[in-house]
Amino acid sequence: MPVSRALRKKFQEVLVHTGQHYDDTMSDIFFRELALPTPDRNLGVGSGTHGIQTGRMMIDLEPVMAAERPDWVLVYGDTNSTLAGSLVAAKLHLPLAHVEAGLRSFDRRMPEEVNRIVSDHLCNLAFCPTESAVRNLGREGVTDGVHLVGDVMYDVFLENLSTARARRPAILADPAFQKGFVLATIHRAENTDDLDRLSAIMQGLGSSGMPVIFPAHPRTKAALEAAAIPIASSVMLLPPLGYLDMVALEVEAEVIVTDSGGVQKEAYFAGTPCVTVRETTEWPETVHAGWNRLVGVSPTDLSVSVRSFRPTGERPPCFGDGHAAEEIVSVLSA
Repeated sequence: MPVSRALRKKFQEVLVHTGQHYDDTMSDIFFRELALPTPDRNLGVGSGTHGIQTGRMMIDLEPVMAAERPDWVLVYGDTNSTLAGSLVAAKLHLPLAHVEAGLRSFDRRMPEEVNRIVSDHLCNLAFCPTESAVRNLGREGVTDGVHLVGDVMYDVFLENLSTARARRPAILADPAFQKGFVLATIHRAENTDDLDRLSAIMQGLGSSGMPVIFPAHPRTKAALEAAAIPIASSVMLLPPLGYLDMVALEVEAEVIVTDSGGVQKEAYFAGTPCVTVRETTEWPETVHAGWNRLVGVSPTDLSVSVRSFRPTGERPPCFGDGHAAEEIVSVLSA
């Protein structure tokens, strides 16, 4: 991770892994592929409801932060780990910095929206990836300590793009995928926990007439199996993939279908059209630029967009210059 590497040039970093993502395919593989430092503390919290998971994290994080008394607590993104870290730091009166601050989908039914709003209003430094994120904070009265630094995921993407291209996933040797394919990822609770929505998405993918590579999140796979939702023969379900294989597929796909905020961005970085099966997005830049289309879960809209959404316009540099990590460390060092 560029931020960790940049931090360690000037600071002693204590890296805490909460264990929110504990499966190898959802966690350890990223540490290996991206050469991330071994966590100094692994809390091993595991799964659970939002309340149970966040509560356990807070219980385990509090003694770590109290013992370390860091100059800064740095939290990333919008997960339950982000929320837990922010709350514990605030209650211990430790300076808090939030990376990827200011994002808003304006849909508080999403747990991620609640997590990022709370973290943004507790933090002392808000590191924003985009200009719209800065504006969002300004509308909420958050103006002190706000810095536009660019997106650290763009740093990671640029750093690993050539490596990802060089290790072309074996599945692409299958003749079925050599004349264009769809890459699909579905994992958000709003889609996996609502069987009507999940069924509609699968119907739309299956009726698109295109072959689909679908690395399935464990939650998604379990929901599909439990409800016996039909899966078209043109849709190939795979286990979750590592970061490098995902980037390679994102670059080569004809179109991407997703409900992931991160994949929406990576599609934009890669110059691949993105069809988002949500009604809102925290990355409006990608929609305004014409490279991301929100279709909800209408099977017809999804199917038509998969076949026909092929933007050709420019992609404005909305996410910085690939040096967000250095900008963050520069601010923390001031």
